[in-house]
Amino acid sequence: MAATPEQSLSPSSAAQPAPEPASLYRSLLSAPTPCSTAAPFTAHVFACILSIGVFDAYQHETSVSAAIGLNRAQIEALTRNWLPAASAHIDLRAEPETAPFDDEEEQLQGLLTSHQADAAPESVWLTAIVTRRSMLDNHLWQDLGLFDRGDLNRLMSERYPVLAARNASNMKWKKFLYRSLCEMEGFTLCTAPSCQECSDFDNCFGDESGESSLARIRRDLSRAV
Repeated sequence: MAATPEQSLSPSSAAQPAPEPASLYRSLLSAPTPCSTAAPFTAHVFACILSIGVFDAYQHETSVSAAIGLNRAQIEALTRNWLPAASAHIDLRAEPETAPFDDEEEQLQGLLTSHQADAAPESVWLTAIVTRRSMLDNHLWQDLGLFDRGDLNRLMSERYPVLAARNASNMKWKKFLYRSLCEMEGFTLCTAPSCQECSDFDNCFGDESGESSLARIRRDLSRAV
């Protein structure tokens, strides 16, 4: 997704090297707040997301907003209440006041919003983040910077319990979300009579293990030194 001039980082921010995300993750959790102490898993999720989002923003010379789908006010509230150490790596003055979504993203955002467990700001933020990161190419848990598929399963169960319960067969989350969108529109994503009879079964239900994005980036950076 190309950044608009409004979404670009300031020149001084773009000139700095991207913070190594695994180290940034640890740094973000080193300054606990009442929110992060009360809900450590949510703090872990936000730390993963901001670590990969800040890295992507630096790497692609765009804004954190463009990377994770939150606007300036939302990023400010998230960092203030959950991960204040992130403020050293995000120039809020360069972040846009709005975080526009294209038509495809708006449809997915609508699906997630309709299934949120509550209307808490954290749930609203996560809906926007999951929407934006779903547009990338890896497994969703990797694109969110999470440690493994188990983290994503827990996130979906806590924030979108009804939607998560419908994924009882453990379909890959991106596949499941898009199939759910198709069902909402009244048509089916594929023509197989059942998943068990589908010749492309592994494409929807295959293994989702692998290296986390934080670990992969750290390894790649160490090799480049």
